[in-house]
Amino acid sequence: MKLRNKINLYTAFLFAFLLLILNITVYYTFNKLLLDSELATAHKEMEKISDNFGESLGIIPVDSLLRSYVPVNGMIEIVTEDNTNKPPAFTSADEQNLSKRKSVFYKSEVSNTTEYEGRHYTFESMPIIMQDGSVANLQITKSMETSTKILSILRLVLILVTLIALIPVLISSRLLSNFITKPVTSMINTMMEIRKSGSFKRLTLEAKSKDELYQMGQTFNHMIDLLERNFEKQEQFVTNASHELKTPLTIIESYASLLKRRGLTEPELFAESIEAIHSEALRMREMTEQLLMLARHDEQWNIELNPVNLNQLIDQTVNAFKNAYKREIIFEAVNEVPIFIESDEKKLKQLLFIFLDNGRKYSDEIISVELGKENNEIYIKIMDRGIGIHESDLPKVFDRFYRVDKARSRKQGGSGLGLSIAKEIADAIGIDVQLDSAAGIGTTATLLIKKGEKI
Repeated sequence: MKLRNKINLYTAFLFAFLLLILNITVYYTFNKLLLDSELATAHKEMEKISDNFGESLGIIPVDSLLRSYVPVNGMIEIVTEDNTNKPPAFTSADEQNLSKRKSVFYKSEVSNTTEYEGRHYTFESMPIIMQDGSVANLQITKSMETSTKILSILRLVLILVTLIALIPVLISSRLLSNFITKPVTSMINTMMEIRKSGSFKRLTLEAKSKDELYQMGQTFNHMIDLLERNFEKQEQFVTNASHELKTPLTIIESYASLLKRRGLTEPELFAESIEAIHSEALRMREMTEQLLMLARHDEQWNIELNPVNLNQLIDQTVNAFKNAYKREIIFEAVNEVPIFIESDEKKLKQLLFIFLDNGRKYSDEIISVELGKENNEIYIKIMDRGIGIHESDLPKVFDRFYRVDKARSRKQGGSGLGLSIAKEIADAIGIDVQLDSAAGIGTTATLLIKKGEKI
């Protein structure tokens, strides 16, 4: 069953059920009040008649008294205990059948409703003392036809009201279901179009209200935006990765072919080929590791926050880099007091290695590292005096596989992934990265630590 039909059915059923409960409650409440009112009225009339009857008994004949108090739509009679020698019952013109009903003597007052031949009556019985001193019952039976007709009319009215009320309910539930299911239907149609065409489409939103349906449409469009961007990035990533891996594989294949043909006879060619294959294999391994690292999601970085002595960490990192690459690197701490922060030491060290490695690759001069604190903000600057980056290229350097000078980068073994990894690591551990550079002058990478100093 479609959602629209479910809404129609459930809404109509629920409203009809509630209306039925309400009508039943109204009917039985009114019925009880009406019956109680009829009994109260009949009881008061009985008390009045019995008082007058007792005063007139012995003065006016019993038959005349009974005849004078006959109800308009009922019967009056006197019932003795042995039901012998009792006066006749007197009935109104339209209630002659009541005289055929069997009379019953009661020892106490009785006030209730009764039914005879399918009609409803109030029944009142009150003990009285006759002239001879015996106890008898003065009984009055009065028709409730008027009240019964009122209840019948009420039943009919409530049924008609229920049926008539269901008409706007069905219409409103239909409109409501259309209102609710319209964006859902639109979303389904859009998804089907996306599946058929293979292109990304978005919902057309009417910004009349900011309800949950509008928010659902916004969320859907935002999701499509993310999917489209990720799809484009994935396509670009796959294209670039294929291109980057193709080059070292081609070089390895070429040198392997040379070795196969002339490697045994030409030692110099053998050494050159082995060196080239080894270099390209290392570059491929590095690129593969970087690709795998970039494939991780933010939640998978496994950040471990611990107190870190920045002065000591940077000094150790710089010394390790100097020993590994035999390059001159100067580390300067502006503040005399060591700076402590809470961060992931391994990730921060990896971040420093990436910028130091970039400085090594693109600069033959001294690399400078500066640690300081300015305006309650901790910064680390890695400065080189290398080839630099043009201002137009700066916004793109964090894109994957982007290289400012492709020929020079390939010569230095770069893959265009280092700064992308650095940006993701920096975001993961809460560090802002800023690059300032000028072509032919050098580049300064500034790491601004958001989380601040740990005391």
